[in-house]
Amino acid sequence: MKRIIAVLASVVLAAAAAGCGGGAGGGRGNRLSIATGGTTGVYYVYGGGLAKQLSTGIADTQATASVTSASVENIKLLATGKADIGFSQSDTAADAVNGTGTFTAKQPVKAIARIYDNYAHVVVAPGVKAEKVADLKGRRVSLGPPNSGTQVVARRMLEAVGLAPDTDVSKQQLSINESVQAVKDGTIDAFFWVGGLPTAGIVDLATSRPEMRMLDTSDALAAMRAKYGQEYVGLDVDLSVYKLKGTIKTVGVANVLLVPDSMNEQLAYDVTRVLYERKAQLAAVHPEANKLDPRLGQQTAPVQLHPGAARYYKEKG
Repeated sequence: MKRIIAVLASVVLAAAAAGCGGGAGGGRGNRLSIATGGTTGVYYVYGGGLAKQLSTGIADTQATASVTSASVENIKLLATGKADIGFSQSDTAADAVNGTGTFTAKQPVKAIARIYDNYAHVVVAPGVKAEKVADLKGRRVSLGPPNSGTQVVARRMLEAVGLAPDTDVSKQQLSINESVQAVKDGTIDAFFWVGGLPTAGIVDLATSRPEMRMLDTSDALAAMRAKYGQEYVGLDVDLSVYKLKGTIKTVGVANVLLVPDSMNEQLAYDVTRVLYERKAQLAAVHPEANKLDPRLGQQTAPVQLHPGAARYYKEKG
């Protein structure tokens, strides 16, 4: 954890010095802004590592990672030219390219890679009696911050078990950092988080509050797939990643790395190249990068691959 914190500190300093991006046009002197997520989530850690590797792996390029609310906000930043690379859950990305869900029009984004899977975490505060998601009725629950992929999944999961997100729970909209602190303070009973393993904020909570629990959410999967399609899959969480005991089943969703569809083809190619060439360095920052695999990486449907990324995959067979 100390190593991760040190990496994050260096990324924040770099971001403050360099400012935001403007690399969508390619050419020399690229300044790339990477839209990530909250500071104790995997997107931010991974994005910080990626920023460092892009800065050293592409000539005349300075990349920085920025804190965001994650998936929905990241796509909006890409579409408006305020970010050049963004992390997103595939369900949110599917909504974006189809102009559905929280998006009122199709968003101009393309994919670089499918990178790893997110796991739905439903964290219950110590002393709260709940064994399944439906037991959260009437409880104080954070659904994740506005414009986040976490909130998309949380709302869909509550609906899948027969709860109305706006009326059947006392809804709050907190970031992962704020949710962890709220559990410590006793001001919420549970929170949703959708992220990779391990998520630093939940490691912190489990260390200080080992009585916390995570719910099995597998009973929501069938209804979510029936309504929203095959983006959602069943995954197992070995709780030892949080120094807890046991295994639970939960809902999973893939993550994709997105760029504006206007990004220069050679720049998109180079971003894709660095992503895979620097896999070992990225995995040293967060273990989810060990899952980088070109064969899986090009499976980004319904989001189309950027032509530059497609060229990279074709060259690598």
